[in-house]
Amino acid sequence: MKIIDLEPGDPRLISDLFPVLHQLRPHLTEDLLRDVYAEGHAQGLRFTAAYTDDGRCVGASGWRVVVNTSTLRSLYVDDLVTSADARSGGVGHTLLAHLEEHAREAGAHVFVLDSGTHRTDAHRFYLRERMAIAAFHFTKDLKPKG
Repeated sequence: MKIIDLEPGDPRLISDLFPVLHQLRPHLTEDLLRDVYAEGHAQGLRFTAAYTDDGRCVGASGWRVVVNTSTLRSLYVDDLVTSADARSGGVGHTLLAHLEEHAREAGAHVFVLDSGTHRTDAHRFYLRERMAIAAFHFTKDLKPKG
């Protein structure tokens, strides 16, 4: 398996990574992904793709290094998905190991991700990967002013 960090403007973001990421984030369009990465890159957003030996993208991750008062410096995983036809084949494990190495290189103290409460298969995977459930994540939808 080959793991590649993709920069903004890399055509593989759309041709390779987007179809896999879309399985996790069906609300995304190609244009929206381009827009999010264009703005998010300045905030530390990065994308990483996992490829099989025959060159097929089977995993995608969006992540960033975050500095705040609760974790000091952490690597936060926005997205982590393995293509439905490649699950249980080590892709997620390999992506997590790659991202953990990025975290160590960045001097992070913690490796963090959120997972939707309905994603029970993903939760079993994260627990097998020795991750702990350490917090509740609260959200509130905001209506635009006007």
